[in-house]
Amino acid sequence: MSYAVAYVATALGFLVLDIIWLGFVAKNLYQREIGHLLLEDFNMVAAFAFYLMFIAGVVIFAVAPALQAGSWKTALLLGALFGFFTYATYDLTNLATLKGWSTTMTVVDIAWGAVLTSVSAVIGYIATRSLIGG
Repeated sequence: MSYAVAYVATALGFLVLDIIWLGFVAKNLYQREIGHLLLEDFNMVAAFAFYLMFIAGVVIFAVAPALQAGSWKTALLLGALFGFFTYATYDLTNLATLKGWSTTMTVVDIAWGAVLTSVSAVIGYIATRSLIGG
């Protein structure tokens, strides 16, 4: 039960924050830096698959250890590290292999991945502790 709560809470936090970021805060940045690479309509199946798998990773590698440790700081740290390494893998691979991939986009997106994932992990941790106890 606690994993289901952690997953749903983490997913809600992640999705809300990412929609705000992608749809409003950084929309112009993405358009300016990599707009020539973007599809007009994003691939919903691929996006859905990413979110399903990524949130599972956040729960496994950040929220669950934080719940075991009883510390939101563990969720914050492990979430930041998970986000940093996963987003860095994506962005640095793109920088190394794609024509026109922006260095600015790489740096901003890696930083966003670390912040987004750490905050989402803390949301998952706090919601799970509040609803399940512990």
